[in-house]
Amino acid sequence: MTRFEFLHRWWQRYTPQILGGVGVVSLAVYLQTSQAWVLREMYRGLQGRQVPDTRLTDARVQELETQVQELQTQNRQLQTLLNYQQKMPLATVATTVVGRSPGHWWQQIWVGEGSSKGMTPGTVVLAPGGLVGRVLDVTPHTSRVLLVTDPSSKVGVMVNRSRAMGILVGQGTGQVVLEFFDKNPDVKPGDTIVTSPFSTIFPAGIGVGKIESIDWRAMPAPQATVQLYAPVERLEWVLLHSYGAKPALLAP
Repeated sequence: MTRFEFLHRWWQRYTPQILGGVGVVSLAVYLQTSQAWVLREMYRGLQGRQVPDTRLTDARVQELETQVQELQTQNRQLQTLLNYQQKMPLATVATTVVGRSPGHWWQQIWVGEGSSKGMTPGTVVLAPGGLVGRVLDVTPHTSRVLLVTDPSSKVGVMVNRSRAMGILVGQGTGQVVLEFFDKNPDVKPGDTIVTSPFSTIFPAGIGVGKIESIDWRAMPAPQATVQLYAPVERLEWVLLHSYGAKPALLAP
């Protein structure tokens, strides 16, 4: 077989494969080039268009949800206060707590009613559950309140069940101490404490709290630790009562 015949047969045999391979390579190059062109055009199109930032939208939605939750919480608190107000035989005015010092958290608060609305020193301050304190001084639009938890606060009280009496003294914390007059009072944990009928500062029978524990060894008479009914630590709304004539006895 001559060299010419060998090359001729080889060409006839492998020409389809060679042409097919060249076609595949050419097609691949074309697709890569076309894809790159398409991607470049898409990128250029996006450059001229502003894509909205979903983070801003999400932040706004979260802000609105927080506002709705806060309004719902305030509505529940106000409804609880109004329900308590309707059950009381005392004329009261609802108002908000407008100020409280972290350094005197258990001593004083400021409320949003003052002398322009008839508030005077001695005005009784209540909250759902019972006694909170009394007004010390007023401005035209605010009043400063001495809380029953203030160490300088002293309230005449009695045990509702046995009528044992004593003085409720603030401790600067969420609890207060009841100092009994009698050296052997008829008291036990769980007894309800109300304001004394002999008090000249507070109406008689206002719910104050319940006895948690009793120190029988205290001198000169036993003492009891009392848990207050009113949520003094988280007051936002209160009721104000201008105490004048002696009111009817309130249910504990």
